[in-house]
Formats: sequence, C-alpha cells, structure tokens
Amino acid sequence: MGSQMRFLPQRRRFRDLSDREILALAISSEEDDARIYRTFAETLRPDFPDSARVFEGMAEEEDTHRRALIDRHRELYGDTIPLIRREHVAGFYNRRPVWLTQNLGIERIRTEAAIMEADAERFYREAAGRTQDAATRKLLGDLAAAEAKHEERAADLEAEHLGDAARADEDRTAHRQFVLTWVQPGLAGLMDGSVSTLAPIFATAFATQDTWTTFLVGLAASVGAGISMGFTEAASDDGELSGRGSPLKRGISSGVMTTVGGLGHALPYLIPHFWTATITAIIVVFIELWAIAWIQNRFMETPFLRAAFQVVLGGALVFAAGALIGSG
Repeated sequence: MGSQMRFLPQRRRFRDLSDREILALAISSEEDDARIYRTFAETLRPDFPDSARVFEGMAEEEDTHRRALIDRHRELYGDTIPLIRREHVAGFYNRRPVWLTQNLGIERIRTEAAIMEADAERFYREAAGRTQDAATRKLLGDLAAAEAKHEERAADLEAEHLGDAARADEDRTAHRQFVLTWVQPGLAGLMDGSVSTLAPIFATAFATQDTWTTFLVGLAASVGAGISMGFTEAASDDGELSGRGSPLKRGISSGVMTTVGGLGHALPYLIPHFWTATITAIIVVFIELWAIAWIQNRFMETPFLRAAFQVVLGGALVFAAGALIGSG
C-alpha cells in the first residue's frame, strides 16, 4: 500500500505545470503525433498509397511545428528541454498504442487523425487560458491556431493527393477487404451454424420432447461447430496470396457467427413448454435463413430471390431430416 502511495504523486496535474513544462509537453506531443502519422502512412501504403501520402504530409507538418516549438523554447529558456510526456500528466489526452492503430480500417484512421488534431487544439487553448505570462499566452494561442490550421492543411493534402477517383478506388478496396476478411467467413459460419445444427437439435427435440436436453444438445453442437469452423478458417489460408486478410480475424468471424447461428434456434428450448419452444425455434430458423439471404444480397451481390431459395431449400431439407429421424 505504501509503495502504491509513493507512485501516485508522480503524475503531475495539468494546472500545476509551469509555462516551460507546458512547452516541453507540447514538443514531445508533436514528436509523438508525427510518429503516429508516419505509422498510419506505413500501414496504408500497400493498399492505399494516396492516403499514405496524405499522412506523410501531415507528419511533415508536425515536424515543422515541433521545430518552431523548439526554437521558441530556446529563445525563452535555453537549450535544455525538460523531459515530460503525456503519460506524466494526470487527465491528459492519450493516443492509441501503435499496435492497436495498425489494425484500424482506413475510415477509422482518418477519424483518429481528426480526433488527434482536435485534442491538440483543445490542449493549447486550455493552456493559453491558464498562463499569466503575455509572451507564453501568445505562444500557446499561436499553437492553438496552428493546430486548427492542421485540420485545414489535412483537407488541402487530401485534395492534393486524394482526388475523387483515388478516394473512390480506395473506398472500393477497403470495402472489398472488409468483405473478404469479415463478411465471407462470417456468412459461411452463419450458414453452417444455422443449417447444420438443425438436424441434431430437432432430432433431439422430437425424439425426447425434453426442452432442457434439446437445449444442451443445441448448445454443444453450436459451440463445437463454432470452434471447428473458426480453426478451419484460420488454418486454411494465411491471407498472404489470397489477400483475404488476417487469419485470426477470419477465424473469429467464422467461429463466432457459426456459434450464433446454432444458438439462435437452441435458445428457445430454455422455454419449458415443448411446443411453445419448438414453434419459437422454427420462427427463429426462418429469420436466420432470411438474414443469410439478405447478407448474400447486400454484400455478395447475389439476387435476393435466388439466395432465399437456396438457403430456405437447404434449411428445409436439413430440418425435415432431423424431424423425421427424431420422430422415428
């Protein structure tokens, strides 16, 4: 307990920082933001080269402002800059770790960049309002204005490097990657979970007419199928040549949706009354099958009626097989 108490005061409160420490904090923050923008650029370069150039330009802007901050610090306080970073200040805004930003989609990265600039502008305006020194107040006000112009500059860079045609191409690439990494494996899992578990669940239901036993069989079938589909999807393709993306993401999508598909018509058997549970489960099955048809139409561009016919026919055959086996 004593050691914990010794560590708490190491985080300074923002209102307790001196003008020099605020300036040092701004310098380190600009350095960090430049690194983050370069990480964004490196992450996007293989698939989105035009957006990568936008973030490279934003990193150069951060470097320019960092050099101006350092020059100002040298004029006011000399060459020695105190070491103070965001994590040293209680309540100061944080940035995502690099390993988390690497997994963000292109639109989320653009949003993250806008949030970064807004955070920085708010910091400088707050700092300017707290200082009593006229020169420092002017400096911080200029920095706030500079951060606001960063957002304008980002828009200029987008206009320069990311025209309508390039933006449309990148949006199509991002959509295709989303479909390949998340939608396709998830759809395959949902279809497998919704259809393949029909036979064991309804066979058990009609054979035993015991809702709790049916639920346990459905739970086991759904979880087992989810684990199997997840591992199969992840192990079948590393994504390097096919461009289908991270095997971990695809495995999670396939496994989770397989489990969800099976649990949809297993959960109604928590209802104690057999026929109420069975009718509810059948209704859920039809909702699941129509949802699969909608996803195929929405993301895979399969004609809705054809998709509906395929999944409903397949589901009806598996349901009939399970009901007949259970009734026999």
